[in-house]
Amino acid sequence: MNIISTLQSEVVAAIAALYGQDFPAAKVPVNVTRKEFEGDYTVVVFPFSKIARKAPPMIAEELGAYLKENVTIVENYSVVKGFLNLSVANSYWIDFLETVLNTENYGFAPSNGRKVLVEFSSPNTNKPLHLGHIRNNLLGWSAAKIVEAAGYDVTTTQVINDRGVHICKSMLAWEQFGNGETPEDAGLKGDHFVGKYYVIFNNKLSEEYDAWQQTKEANTVFENWLAETDVKKLISNQKKDKQADFDVKSHFFKNVYKNKYFNNESKLGAEVNEMLLKWEANDTEVRALWQKMNQWVYSGFGETYERLGVSFEKNYYESNTYLLGKDKIEAGLKNEVFYQKDDNSVWIDLSDKKLDHKLVLRSNGTSVYITQDIGMAYNRTEDYNMEKMVYVVGDEQDYHFKVLFETLRSLGLPNIDGFFHLSYGMVDLPTGRMKSREGTVVDADDLMDEVVNLSISESQERGTLSELSDEEKLDIWTKVGMGALKYFMLRINPKRRMVFNPEESLDLQGQTGPYIQNAYVRTRSVKRKAGNYDASIAANYTLQPLEKDLLVLVQQFPEKIQQAAKTYDPSEIATYAYELAKTYHRFYHDLPIFRNVESDEAKAFRLQMNEIVGQTLKTAVGLLGIEMPEYM
Repeated sequence: MNIISTLQSEVVAAIAALYGQDFPAAKVPVNVTRKEFEGDYTVVVFPFSKIARKAPPMIAEELGAYLKENVTIVENYSVVKGFLNLSVANSYWIDFLETVLNTENYGFAPSNGRKVLVEFSSPNTNKPLHLGHIRNNLLGWSAAKIVEAAGYDVTTTQVINDRGVHICKSMLAWEQFGNGETPEDAGLKGDHFVGKYYVIFNNKLSEEYDAWQQTKEANTVFENWLAETDVKKLISNQKKDKQADFDVKSHFFKNVYKNKYFNNESKLGAEVNEMLLKWEANDTEVRALWQKMNQWVYSGFGETYERLGVSFEKNYYESNTYLLGKDKIEAGLKNEVFYQKDDNSVWIDLSDKKLDHKLVLRSNGTSVYITQDIGMAYNRTEDYNMEKMVYVVGDEQDYHFKVLFETLRSLGLPNIDGFFHLSYGMVDLPTGRMKSREGTVVDADDLMDEVVNLSISESQERGTLSELSDEEKLDIWTKVGMGALKYFMLRINPKRRMVFNPEESLDLQGQTGPYIQNAYVRTRSVKRKAGNYDASIAANYTLQPLEKDLLVLVQQFPEKIQQAAKTYDPSEIATYAYELAKTYHRFYHDLPIFRNVESDEAKAFRLQMNEIVGQTLKTAVGLLGIEMPEYM
């Protein structure tokens, strides 16, 4: 039981003793006392007015006097209107310090036996991971680690999108333009190699499309569309500063007809669709090519995942799962969860949930995305019997997951209330948004290289690691660079869109990963300098306010984990680690540990506190996937 829970229980006992009334402990408001007031924790007494039938200041006075008299950990109190400020006894903090020192994995809850599945990453096998995947992977991995630390049995999974038109585009491009080239020949990671051919395909398709636009057939298509279109309305719908330069014909070919061209006129499009049909028919040659190119991609993904520090206990493949869900749709149709239109397409009416009508099966009996997701939900429930399921997917899919969860609820899937969409906003760079099809994607590997190289440059400018070997230096530079990347990505609430600035992420001042790592490095430096000392005499020390501030923060760590686990929000842990590091830096500068320390007892106490702060910092950022260096 932490200090807040203890105080809540003691306040409940005091209310019963003073007023003869029961009050739920969980509803007793206890907060850390604001800096301008004396005390450590504040009890808000306004909720007790009806029970005591007295004014809040009098209630606070009576409660304070009772707690000081009857509760050993309450040393003193003060009253400010309806707020009771309690000072916790010095002996409590000494005992707490010793408890943390002797607790393995302090902050982690014991196993509760409840299962949680976290799905993240879910890449396509036609190109490498990009900037958006980095945020997705870091959020998923960190959320899983936090939930696990909160006591749950966690399984991490990904669904690999390894089939479909986009996959066949890379395959066709390699078949037609690759001349048997391999990743080794090109000197590229497998995923980059396959991604190269995805870009080649789109470039070839653009060339073909541009040439077609000059034909009479294209002009006829455009003229027919133009005859049926309200051009004035189309122009008026554009932004005012764009209206004068708006080209109707360019708009038509770029935004209206491009996909239709691919499916109706394009030679490359026809060849891709033919390849997909052959794949679905289990054609030996197409399947062999598909497996070869996918293995190249998986090898590349594996290297990226290792650098990011993430892994998956189970992979699901769309090629094995895309037909799932049809049986659930058929059963739901019989039970009137769904309805069928005249063209035989199947829908669900969620208008009472303010979600409109949603297609769940096409008229020709083929699946849509939600069909597979329904099947996957049942499949994984059978595999894991999990209580909670977390989908880490960008906020452009918010509506999809609202529909999916309501559909699953209508079908009666167990534990649907534990399903959660960890929605996150897009990531930009200071230079703007990333693109994909044009081959200008912000590549995950390149971005990791950039932050590590920046870390190397900044460290070499400081010249602080000159005594270490090259291997040791590279290990530290990598930990600092990757720590900067991970912390910057995770310090922001997932729902917010963000701009990742590599230079800003490596700043040794402010809310950054290196700032927190530097605090930990200081704790290691102090520990190395301390040598042997008599730790037992710390029991005789009387804490100063700044030392108590540090211990109050350490005390909060287990509860911070539980709070972050409830919302699957790593930014809560990131903020906590920053506050702890900031307070430690102030402690390090303001209170002597070795030279001019006021007593041996103070030295012993501060060395032990130095140790638990270092442990807690390392554990906290470990939940963000960040490693701590011993030197910087």
